[in-house]
Amino acid sequence: MKFARVGILISAVVFTLPFASQHVLASDKDDIVATVQQFANNLDPKTIDKALATCDSSTSIIDEFPPHVWNSCAEWIKDFGEFNQRNGVTEAEAKIGAPWIVDVDGDRAYVVAPATYTYKQHGKAMKEAHAVFTAALRKMDAGWRFSAWSWARH
Repeated sequence: MKFARVGILISAVVFTLPFASQHVLASDKDDIVATVQQFANNLDPKTIDKALATCDSSTSIIDEFPPHVWNSCAEWIKDFGEFNQRNGVTEAEAKIGAPWIVDVDGDRAYVVAPATYTYKQHGKAMKEAHAVFTAALRKMDAGWRFSAWSWARH
């Protein structure tokens, strides 16, 4: 009789584990998407600190403007502002769509999402549609943080 109860208990635990891990995974995915959106939605100089808060101290970045590679979000943001100023870019806004891929493995994640970049260049409305945002994130005590990200236009 005791063995039957133990067997039932073990079966119940084994049966519920996959559902428990899916719940944790779903929560992680939501947190990861929120981190991506926090970065993309705060590239305005007034809210840039919110974007910087999503980055690990040594985030690797590849982007389409020179020098094309950075080792921190702060360096990228500085160069992004200078590039925009030199090229008459104003009202820059990046939109990251619903991710195509969010893979989570423990404290690491990989994200691929469609993106759109709109801006004005010398007053003329411009749009980069069909871009792709790809990122690797790491879960830290403060939450999910970018380890690396890249932007590629189509």
